[in-house]
Amino acid sequence: MYRLAVETTTEKAEIAAPWLISHAWVIPLLMVLSFVTILLFGKRMPKRGAEVGITAVGAAFVMSCITAFQWIQHVEDSLAGEGGSALSGLGKSLVFHGGVGAESGIAPITQTWDWWSNGLIKFSAGIQIDGLAVMMLFVVTFISLLVHVYSTAYMEHDTRYTYFYAALSLFTGSMLILVVANNSLMLLTGWELVGVCSFMLIGHWWEEKPNSNAAIKAFLTTRTGDIGLLLGVIVTFFAAGQTFNLTEINEAALAGRGGHTIWLVGASLLLMGIIGKSGQFPLHTWLPDAMAGPTPVSALIHAATMVVAGVYLGARLYGVFWQGFSIADGGMNPMAIIGAITIIVGALLAFVQDDIKKVLAYSTISQLGYMVMGLGVGAWVGAIFHLFTHAFFKALLFLGAGSISHSGSHHSFDMKKDMGGLRKFMPITFATFMIGSAALAGIVPLAGFWSKDEILATAGQSGFHFFQIIGIAGAVLTAAYMTRCIYLTFFGEYRGHHHPHESPKAITVPLIILAVFSTVAGLANAAPLGVEKFAEYVEPRVAFPEVVVPQFEGILAAVSVMAVLLSVGVCSYLWFRKDQLGPFKGLTQRNAAARGGYTFLVNKYYLDVLYTDVVVGGIKGPLARSAYWFNQNILDGVVNGIGRGAPAFGRGLYKYVDQGTVDSAYNGLAKETGAAGGLLRRLQSGQVQRYALLIVIAIAIFSIALILAK
Repeated sequence: MYRLAVETTTEKAEIAAPWLISHAWVIPLLMVLSFVTILLFGKRMPKRGAEVGITAVGAAFVMSCITAFQWIQHVEDSLAGEGGSALSGLGKSLVFHGGVGAESGIAPITQTWDWWSNGLIKFSAGIQIDGLAVMMLFVVTFISLLVHVYSTAYMEHDTRYTYFYAALSLFTGSMLILVVANNSLMLLTGWELVGVCSFMLIGHWWEEKPNSNAAIKAFLTTRTGDIGLLLGVIVTFFAAGQTFNLTEINEAALAGRGGHTIWLVGASLLLMGIIGKSGQFPLHTWLPDAMAGPTPVSALIHAATMVVAGVYLGARLYGVFWQGFSIADGGMNPMAIIGAITIIVGALLAFVQDDIKKVLAYSTISQLGYMVMGLGVGAWVGAIFHLFTHAFFKALLFLGAGSISHSGSHHSFDMKKDMGGLRKFMPITFATFMIGSAALAGIVPLAGFWSKDEILATAGQSGFHFFQIIGIAGAVLTAAYMTRCIYLTFFGEYRGHHHPHESPKAITVPLIILAVFSTVAGLANAAPLGVEKFAEYVEPRVAFPEVVVPQFEGILAAVSVMAVLLSVGVCSYLWFRKDQLGPFKGLTQRNAAARGGYTFLVNKYYLDVLYTDVVVGGIKGPLARSAYWFNQNILDGVVNGIGRGAPAFGRGLYKYVDQGTVDSAYNGLAKETGAAGGLLRRLQSGQVQRYALLIVIAIAIFSIALILAK
């Protein structure tokens, strides 16, 4: 039994943590074991390893649901001050002493193991389970489970089917490690594993150069941000008194230990990691290219793993950002500014894409901007709630795009060339895609409305009115580009060259499930209805700032929804009746300003040109020329000099060492040996009498010597 000491303003209590919460490390371990099993034995299995991955992630999902339920019960019992409660069916045992009714008594449940030590500094591995962690466990395992099932049909004929499922398991396990980590080193480990897995999966079809280029681009671009993250981990370690513990870092930050400047530096460095991983401006350029990977991977990356890791980091170390960026003071701060810019930048780029997956990719960039901006304006609950709802409708949209490619456009994602009129052939895909698009646009009562409204309301009531306007503008743009996407895909005449049909159940059933969640998930924190479960169970109660609890604003909600509906109406009119709108046809060809704006967007603000041609080219060219000069003038000079000197050295060695020294020595030895042999030869006459005489003489000399010795 693991025990947790909880400090309150009046007394101390001890709570016996439920078994599964204390052993939540089993959940990521399941996925790691699945990865190893599939990698070693997958090809010998009947389903080529898919059965192992689905079973493991299914078990992880069930355990995540139990963990979430245990946490909710734990919070309820703590707030009620009950003496004890048991949920034997879930293995839950709660022992409560002292009746703590204050919210501050609900602390994370942790378990820590010593890893290694360096002098007085101990490095540990451990888990931290609280509302944020259990929410993320649910989202990651739920979306991953649907992706695993969906992939049985989508990837059925793939040559690396087993490898794909092994990588999916590791990808999921890596994100789960990141989610349950209780210290920044372990979080960094999960963070980097997620990056490696994304590299593997984005480049899954590496035989085609664009795919491998996309994987490398994603890996290197996110590594740019990770430099900031690594430095941020180091800065916060020392700023918090040489600890990697996340709770202790937040406590130290909120207490202002060491002064404001050190936390400003730490927050700025950590923000670099968020910008890279969560595709924020200006490091967002890798995310659309990541569509080169299989569509199930795109859904998993955009909905529940890699890109939301940055938002999770911001939420988990929110005390650092709150203190470092002075969020409580209102006005402007780097986090809110980056998020706001990303909302608009991503939304505008979605308008000029013909690839349906890239439309959704830029949509993800924009929605991640909402989350980062939400954190920057003090809307912690709104940002995390939007992460939650976004996971369902964005996974739905990506898997819907995969369904279209699989059964409607013969593996093409080009809306203009190979789609159109698909609503007649793919009714389930069409209906679910419409629900996902409406939720994304924030149309009431779907999930996206509630989470976006939470961010907008908090921004206004916290003094961030400019960012509230940006949020509404982003919603209007979202509705517009998704209207264009739906028109090109499902309306008009079919422009493909194949026979479209509805996808199999392995694909449509996950779509239906996600459509249901995209409809009802917003009710988990529907403030106007008196339901605020995220504020009750997910928002931290320990080492957390006092954020504004927004009041529902009916006028704001009405303005937001009306603006979205107006955007849908205007764009629908423009697209569905474009043949009757002569002044708008060919506008980009006739008008220089329109043509310039369109070209600017098509070239993605020329950021790829800046990074590839100017930055990378500016480094790569001189570096290559310097390396070539060094090779020709230094390395080749040394090698050629050795080559030219070797014969002369050999001749000198032969003349002076071999002939002059070694041979002379041997020849001299032979000569002296011959001379000595000539002297001794005189004694070897062959006459026996002479030998006898010599013996007698020798004996006589020896005898005389003995006598004299006496």
